[in-house]
Amino acid sequence: MIAETVCSAAAAAGLGIAAVTAYRKRFLAAARLAAYSLVPLGLVMTGVVDWVADTAFSPTAWAGFGVLGVSWLLFMSTRAVERRRGGTRKERKAARAARSEAIAPAASAPSLGQAARPAARPAAAPRAGAGDEFSDIEAILKKHGI
Repeated sequence: MIAETVCSAAAAAGLGIAAVTAYRKRFLAAARLAAYSLVPLGLVMTGVVDWVADTAFSPTAWAGFGVLGVSWLLFMSTRAVERRRGGTRKERKAARAARSEAIAPAASAPSLGQAARPAARPAAAPRAGAGDEFSDIEAILKKHGI
């Protein structure tokens, strides 16, 4: 009963403010205020306020909200653990298989000294294994379906 009275009073006050705003020739703002003011009145008339008031004072409803909260916490914690581990078991297995199929698994990173810079090659000297290199590239592209 008190909730209906408060909602009706809020609607009446909002409509009064909308009337004053319309009197000041700010019709768009007045229409918007009237729309917002009529929402609580509509909620009272449809019975939503009674339903919310009954739910707010129901121990069963609060227990239901608690169960929903625990469910949400379980979902979020399992997602966090899954992200931390790096995905599902299938995703880890696929990543491990991709790592084992590396193109040059024995290749190492170059050192950072003076010897790391490649020596200048003469531009006129043709490379002997150029055809082999392109066949390797072609095989890699076929493997990836390109």
